[in-house]
Amino acid sequence: MLDSSVLAVFLAASLALVVSPGPDSIYVLTRSVAAGHATGLAAALGTSTGILVHTAAAVLGLSVLLRTSALAFALLKYAGALYLIYLGVRTLRRREAFELGSTTTEYTAAGTFTGGLTVNVLNPQVALFFLAFLPQFVETGTAASLQMGLLGALYSLLTIGYLALVAVLAGGADA
Repeated sequence: MLDSSVLAVFLAASLALVVSPGPDSIYVLTRSVAAGHATGLAAALGTSTGILVHTAAAVLGLSVLLRTSALAFALLKYAGALYLIYLGVRTLRRREAFELGSTTTEYTAAGTFTGGLTVNVLNPQVALFFLAFLPQFVETGTAASLQMGLLGALYSLLTIGYLALVAVLAGGADA
């Protein structure tokens, strides 16, 4: 189904992209430092689940709508920006969020998972990225959707692996 040389190039390119800093990495890092590695792992899992949502959207062709409709793209972009502003304001209003030794936290695993999912899903650049990136590694034919789905799942696995490492290392920063 997928040529091994194409898969090797995909994995190398994906790994380079996964380790580059972005909103997902920052979200996992801040949650890990603030509330420990378990909370950071929940953030990493939420973020990686968001990648699966984008993969499904790319496979189903929904990402094409974002690329072709300026209104749909703008709405998603502004919704994502508002959510990030909300997270920033909420953090700034809580003084203990800036104290590394603080053990008081309002973060729950479920809330942090949902936050990671939301940060990722509301990022229109991720949707456009998957629309542009995944097809480059897909062989034309009847199984193109399946190939895109598998590549997206591999990308998500690389992401959870990297972000889990970030969560564990950052979660021990206050120890």
